[in-house]
Amino acid sequence: MTLEISLTRDPAHIRHGSNIGQPLTRTDGVLKVTGKARYAADNHPPGMLYAVIASSCIARGRVTSLDVAAAKRHPGVIDVMTPAHKPELAEDPDAKGNPFAFRMELLQSDEVRYANQAIAVVIAETLEAATEGAALLSPRYQVEIARVGLDAGEAYAPPVVGIGNPAEVRHGDIDAGMAAASKLTDATYETPAQYHNAMEPHAIVAVWDGDRLFIDTPSQGMGFAQMRVAGLFGISPANIHINSPFLGGGFGSKGLISGPQVLGIMAAKLTGRPVKLVLRRGQMYGPVGHRPPTRQRIRIGTDDAGALTAINHEARVTTSSFDDFYEPAADASHTLYASPAIRTAHEAVRVDTGTPLFMRAPGEATGSIVLESAIDEAAFACGIDPLEFRLKNYAEVEPTTGKPFSSKALRQCYARAAERFGWAGRPLQPKQMRDENGFLVGWGIGTATFPAIMFQGNARAVIRADGKGVMETGAHDMGQGAWTALAQISADSLGLDFDQLTFRSGSSDLPDAGIAGGSGHTATVGAAIHNAGAAAIAKLAELATTDERSPLFGAGNAGVVARAGRLHRRDDDARSESYAEILARAGVAEVEGRGTGAADAAAQSQYAMHAHGAVFAEVKVDPELGQIRATRMVGAFAAGRIINPLMVQSQLYGGMIWGLSFALHEEAVMDKRSGRILNANLAEYHVPVNADVPPMEVITVDEHDPHVNPLGIKGVGEIGITGSAGAVANAVFHATGIRVRNFPIKIDELVMGLAR
Repeated sequence: MTLEISLTRDPAHIRHGSNIGQPLTRTDGVLKVTGKARYAADNHPPGMLYAVIASSCIARGRVTSLDVAAAKRHPGVIDVMTPAHKPELAEDPDAKGNPFAFRMELLQSDEVRYANQAIAVVIAETLEAATEGAALLSPRYQVEIARVGLDAGEAYAPPVVGIGNPAEVRHGDIDAGMAAASKLTDATYETPAQYHNAMEPHAIVAVWDGDRLFIDTPSQGMGFAQMRVAGLFGISPANIHINSPFLGGGFGSKGLISGPQVLGIMAAKLTGRPVKLVLRRGQMYGPVGHRPPTRQRIRIGTDDAGALTAINHEARVTTSSFDDFYEPAADASHTLYASPAIRTAHEAVRVDTGTPLFMRAPGEATGSIVLESAIDEAAFACGIDPLEFRLKNYAEVEPTTGKPFSSKALRQCYARAAERFGWAGRPLQPKQMRDENGFLVGWGIGTATFPAIMFQGNARAVIRADGKGVMETGAHDMGQGAWTALAQISADSLGLDFDQLTFRSGSSDLPDAGIAGGSGHTATVGAAIHNAGAAAIAKLAELATTDERSPLFGAGNAGVVARAGRLHRRDDDARSESYAEILARAGVAEVEGRGTGAADAAAQSQYAMHAHGAVFAEVKVDPELGQIRATRMVGAFAAGRIINPLMVQSQLYGGMIWGLSFALHEEAVMDKRSGRILNANLAEYHVPVNADVPPMEVITVDEHDPHVNPLGIKGVGEIGITGSAGAVANAVFHATGIRVRNFPIKIDELVMGLAR
């Protein structure tokens, strides 16, 4: 594929991409499967100590005593960090200087805000000594009654939801739309709290050298982390070096540096020695964010022909008692269906938990399963096939803004996935299909959508005297293969074969690549790489086309093509010269280009930007026991330009599995008496295992969206959840005739319904 690069000066040039679009395997795959990939906790600097957090076992109150002396008597314990004995900070950790500065618990008082909050840190020569020392602290508490659940207090209207979204949005006349409806669906759904617990827990190895700080820690945003740590410790961000080459998953929880990581830095400051701190599995449930529970009431009006007349989507969410993050669940209803009247609104309740934060598809996951279930209810009320109903009502433009987006690709997603799944001939009425064993069979559909987000990132490109290239950017790879995809973009941006490129990433001393979140990292950093490569090639082209000795001399008006380490005249491909020859004759060791990737404000003001998809699911339900088994899933997704089909397929599978988990498995169970999570472990916090995941198929629909960014990239990390959860839930209804409105769907609700 040929990319046209517009320059502000001649010579113009184009690059022929041969790496983008190839299903390359992971460049870091061998390191990972052989155990040679070094994650944060694998680092052991000389003289390193181990720090272990002592966590609160109450959700609200105060710590009245800690047996610090007993802990210090334990052999190997070096020190115990408490509110009374800690390094002073330069900035109040409760200060909020920007929308991403969430409050941290850094031993500033004896107050307990939630269960699993850090109340002390024991530092020792060995992990065992630190762990045993923490157990010896024997904390005592003044306990207050914990506020738990969606009815824990008086609800209020939050100032914003998500990051700066309005809490209420109105489009059209809701009352008139409801009055005009001949059919009205009015349903209330609840989704549970969910906790991300990545394969690699939050960890840090911190080393102080005077006022310089060296950190190994998993990070989805090293630039954000630098700024936050710099403020807390009163040092320059330039004095902080963060190394984060490998992440064992993040799901949003590593987008911002967390309190436990900062406690590791404080412990190193206190002792004057390197310190390692790693959270235990159970400690992940609290201080590093989660998806909050929601209660959502959705009303949908339709006319006699099955066309939407109004959607009113209201969500109640929880936030912590001490900070503000509001899951934008109802916002899912802004972008999919062409209703003349739409209202979304949020209210919030403060509870005694850690602050909920970004968790894969925040808002879209919680809102879409409700929207897709309610759309299914509306279709059934109208006596229309759920696919037909969606095709009748899906939006050609974003309903609440009127901005056009590439929604035509969604029709292709519906058609291709439906054909592959075999949707035609599906009986409208539930409980009509059984398999050879007598199990009830149900088919469901869910529409997928996710915004095409871009942040801001930077990259540096170099073409060296030997004709090879280097691309540098402080990008983040959470395991999804970002480094491989970004290296493919890098090679094409420099007109090089993949093996002629050195790609450098994962360190804060490289150009800041922004944050890896919102499914926007590849688009953001890819655009920065694209622009950096263009700038380097432009400098190289100038050297050649202005040199009378070059066969490319005078090609400024015609332009040149960069391909396989050579520049070719665009109007005469036979006239070419290698990068090495151009640099050698000019006596230049290398040429450098820098680039920035960011959203185009003008394009965003004119166009709505989303990826789309459609997911079809089959489930089988035991009519006597109510056991549910997902047996097939097919998803088709239009997500812009695909950089690496292999990686994209893997990401979409992961999203579909998480959607299945949302519908059938995942739930944090809270003890309403104590405010503690009862299943804060990976044994009782249920997620799908291999036996739970059905055969899946992913179809990628070709889509060229010229407005989202120069490369036409949209994210794929989160969109798979948004259609899949609803598809599975709707399939359960189609199998059983029972519409379960509390997720995850549990056996007991089906058993009681099937027994009637």
